[in-house]
This record gives sequence, structure tokens and C-alpha cells, in this order.
Amino acid sequence: MKRIVSKCLQNLLPLFLLVAMAAQAQDTIPAPIIIDSVYLDSTAVDTIVIRRTLDKISSLKKDVNLQIPNIDFKKTKTLEKGFQRFRVPSFWETENSFGINISEVAFVNWNAGGDNAVSGLGFLKFARKYKFNNFQWDNNLELRYGLNAQEGRKLRKTEDVIRLSSNLGFKKDNTSRWFYSVQLNFNTQFSNGYKYPDRDTPISRFMAPGYLLFGAGTSFITKDEKFNLYLSPLTQKSTFVLDQNLADNGSFGVQEAILDEDGNVLTPGENHLLEIGILITNNFNYSLADNIELKSRINLYTDYIKSFGNVDVDWELNLNMKVNKYISTSLGTQLIYDDDILFDVVKNDNGTITDPGMPKIQFKQVLGVGILYGF
Repeated sequence: MKRIVSKCLQNLLPLFLLVAMAAQAQDTIPAPIIIDSVYLDSTAVDTIVIRRTLDKISSLKKDVNLQIPNIDFKKTKTLEKGFQRFRVPSFWETENSFGINISEVAFVNWNAGGDNAVSGLGFLKFARKYKFNNFQWDNNLELRYGLNAQEGRKLRKTEDVIRLSSNLGFKKDNTSRWFYSVQLNFNTQFSNGYKYPDRDTPISRFMAPGYLLFGAGTSFITKDEKFNLYLSPLTQKSTFVLDQNLADNGSFGVQEAILDEDGNVLTPGENHLLEIGILITNNFNYSLADNIELKSRINLYTDYIKSFGNVDVDWELNLNMKVNKYISTSLGTQLIYDDDILFDVVKNDNGTITDPGMPKIQFKQVLGVGILYGF
């Protein structure tokens, strides 16, 4: 019996030792292992590795064409505008245009009758606009000249204009459309004007007349700049008549010459007339369609001293129709009334004016088809 118990205890002793060691491991931290005076921590750290299964790369389809593709330029289009080099932005906006309008009529064995004729009108326009902050400076120069040649008679003038305008404006803030403005206008013509068929006595010449208007006021300009209204309560108007014969006749309102009984000049006529008055100008552009534009320009002026309330009118209305980039059609009218320009003046044999005549409404209408080129 004793042998059996002793043998059982011998078999259970290793189990008791394992249990005791496990209990001691839970209550105490294992001592570090010393290797060459270096302490190592025996705590194990588990590492998790995540692997992604890669799909098998499928082989190329048998119908794939690996040859060099064909390149075809038949359906390609060129640029509408050529390449432009970079330019430093400027505060100036420019506009240059040149045009020629021609009309012609010819007859061959025409029973109704008529004379062959051709008319030509050339014009140039230069515009320079400066805009910076609240300042704006607009400058425009227009030059127009037209001739008519008809079978059986000499050349006749149909159009003659030199017009320069400059407007300098300042506004208080960017939201306002009202400007404090100073404006200058100048008008004259290139060559002599006649009352055809008389070609011996010119009724107008270069700087006879010449008009210079300078004043200060206010302008209202819309954001798109298609409507411009200028109001000036103080404008100086200078009328120049540098041809002495016209000045002696008192043309265009200047003081005429004083003559004796035989028609000899005692005191020559004045070459300059100065007036102070009110000026109202308006420039209006309206697009009737994509290629049709209506332009209106009107000047109204009355003098404070000489004839207050008697308004001088200069109204120009043009309808411009663009066929394409270079061909255009224009229909224009101009109406002028100036009480200083008199018609039907009557003189006696000595040159003395017996009837000073009277002012009349002047009207002009022009229709032309031609070439318009901007540069």
C-alpha cells in the first residue's frame, strides 16, 4: 500500500510544480535576462500581415490592332485668328477704320435716257480711349471726302468733313455713371465748296468756316458706353472765317466789311466770331440685329448774348449694315440748322447787299455700299 501511495505522489509532483510556477508567473514580473550587462525584454509582440490576392493579368485580345494608327488631317480646321504674341496690357483702347463706298450707273442705248455717272466716298476714323480708375478720356477723328463724276460735266464734291472731338471725364466712384467733363469739338472741311454750276465764287473753304467749341459740364455714360449725354452750361463757340472775301460778305455770322458808295472796302470784315452759350450733345448706338447698327449724333447750341433761345442743330443719323467682315452698306442722313448761315443773299452791281437772305434747314442723305477695313 505504501508503495502505491508513494508512486502516485511521485507522478503528481511534476503537475504540482507546473501549477505553482503558473501561479507565480501571474503574480510576478519575470526577471530580465542578463546578457553581457544588456537587459532584454522577453515580452513577445505579435505581428499581423495582411496579404491581398492579385488578379491574374488577362492576355490581350487577339483582335487588338497593335500597328501604328493612320493620321488624317482632312477634317481639321485652321485657327480663325492667327497666333498673337503676348503684349503688356495697356490702359488705351484703339480703333482704326478705313472705307470706300462706290456707286455707279451706266447706260448703253437706253431709251429712257440718262448720263453715265460714278460716285466715290472715302472715309477714315481714328479713335483713342484712355481708361484708368475713375478717369476716362475719349478722342475721335473722322475724315470724309466724296466726289461725283457724271458724263458731260466736271467733278463735283459730294462730301467734305473734318471732325475732331475730345472728352475728358472724372467720376467720384466706380458705381456712378456721371462724370465731371471737359469737352472740345472742332469742325471744318478740306476744299472749296460751290453752288454748282458756278465754280468761280466759292461759298465755303478750308477754315471758312471752322468751328471750335470748348466748355465744361457733366456727362452721363452708360456701362456699355452706347449712350453718352453731355450737358455744358458754359461753352465757348469760335467761328473762324479765314477767307477774306467770305469775311467781307459777313458769311457765317462774322461782322461784314464796311464799304463806300462805290463798293470799296473801308473796314475789312472780321475773321472770328466768339459766342458763349449752352451746349448739349448726345451719341447713341443701338444694335437692331447682329449685323445692323443704328448710330445717332446730335449737337444743340444756343448763345447767351446774341440770340438766346435760337438753337443751332447738327443731327447725324446713320444705319450701318455689315454683309461680312469687309463689305458693308450704310444709309446716312444729316440735318443742320444755323441762323448764322444765310441763303438767297441779294447784291446790287456795286456789291452792296440789298437782301441779307434768311437761314434755312440743310438736309443731306447718302446711301453707299463699299469696303470697310479695320487696322
